[in-house]
Amino acid sequence: MPKEQSVATQQFVDIAEIKNGIVILKNGGLRRVLMVSGINFDLKSEEEQNIILYAFQNFLNTLDFSMQFVIHSRKMNIDAYIENLKKRGEQEENELLRNQISEYMEFIKSFVEQNAVMAKTFFAVVPYDPIQISGAASDLLSGLKFWEKKKDKDKKDEGEEQKIIQLNQRTEQVISGLNQIGLRAVALNNEELIELFYNYYNPAKVERKELKIAKE
Repeated sequence: MPKEQSVATQQFVDIAEIKNGIVILKNGGLRRVLMVSGINFDLKSEEEQNIILYAFQNFLNTLDFSMQFVIHSRKMNIDAYIENLKKRGEQEENELLRNQISEYMEFIKSFVEQNAVMAKTFFAVVPYDPIQISGAASDLLSGLKFWEKKKDKDKKDEGEEQKIIQLNQRTEQVISGLNQIGLRAVALNNEELIELFYNYYNPAKVERKELKIAKE
């Protein structure tokens, strides 16, 4: 990609950097992204559905901040599955089974090419945004120099630490609340966040790597 095009694309992305599992926005806001397991709601009895809905309502009522739930739909990447079938076929000594594996592999590839097999992933986004001062007060404060540069830096570092602490507390609250509903949630690390946003900003492509809920 040409350098000019890369720079132009970055202007439309609100992310400044990803560090320590935290998405840092250009406006100073912080985000934790949780991958959440799903529930087959339709297979539950009416009583079970009501319990889940009531528990989810209680969970939302405990929050004193806004959060976002995202469903990410992508064309399923079967490259690893096809590769495993290919290796299995090469290791198979029985010629009949080897032919069956080969035919099955070709069927799967043909089916996926003709039919969009979608994978849905569920995410919860936990935010922490800096307090914004607007209006004349903001203009006045921006023109005054109350602190020396060193004090500004120390205050900034302390402020960032406090924001991260607040964000982590919110994240723990959300994970605990979702667990009570029967949903498992795990925070994505740096590599997983980069993979997620790469997939998100490249909708015409399939995932390079599938994200999965980490096992305990």
